[in-house]
Amino acid sequence: MPLSQQEDQQRRISFSELKIWNECPFKHKLIYKDKIKNFVGNEYTAFGTAIHHVCENIVLDRNLEKKKLFLNKFEEEINTISSSYEMNPDLIEAMKGQADDLVDYILPELDRMFPEFEVLAVEEPIYENITEFETDLKFKGFIDLVLKTPDGKIHIIDWKTCSWGWDARRKAEKMTVYQLSFYKNFYGKKYNIEEDLIETYFALLKRTAKKNKAEIFKVSNGKIRVDNALNLLNKAVVNIEKNIHIKNKLSCRRCEFYNTTHCP
Repeated sequence: MPLSQQEDQQRRISFSELKIWNECPFKHKLIYKDKIKNFVGNEYTAFGTAIHHVCENIVLDRNLEKKKLFLNKFEEEINTISSSYEMNPDLIEAMKGQADDLVDYILPELDRMFPEFEVLAVEEPIYENITEFETDLKFKGFIDLVLKTPDGKIHIIDWKTCSWGWDARRKAEKMTVYQLSFYKNFYGKKYNIEEDLIETYFALLKRTAKKNKAEIFKVSNGKIRVDNALNLLNKAVVNIEKNIHIKNKLSCRRCEFYNTTHCP
């Protein structure tokens, strides 16, 4: 369910905001304080949004036409982005063919990983007070999928589209797995569920892979990792509140503001 207007106006921080701060505090300032946004999306973000749309719907109704769902949403995203970004028509056509194959792998992989699962939520909203340290901020997020299995376990799943997959280093990358650390922590708080009953996963949906096009893998999120994630969140909040926006020059070349009037 969407957040109420009152909730949406309250002070909050999301994982995506934290991730940008961790990349570069000055970039965070440009986007969240100065309200400057250069990136409008591209073919890859349109593909990811459309695949997510398929996942959200088919777990609730297996009889839906998966390929039609993708194409309608993909074209909608492309049309929205193309007004301010020059699209690559060859890439768009290739993506349509790649999705045509990929969407058939989603439900079988869920069934394999979570036999007899029950869907508890799709796009579960998280909007919880941060009580682990002193702040009036709330943590805001949306969990892609929450399942329950007959053993009583709760499974938090985040869909990720990619080209051919992730290597071991990417699967263990700190800022990648912290997303699930926050989801586990705040979902547990929202419903007063014991940590030991909540497990977290990434579901990779691979656009160009020759096999294993859908891969779900478990991410360990014990107390130490969750505490480390919360410590980083605390550090970010303290610096943001103090208006400390040091530029991280190591991330400049991959930044959309690099060599622009906003960040010369």
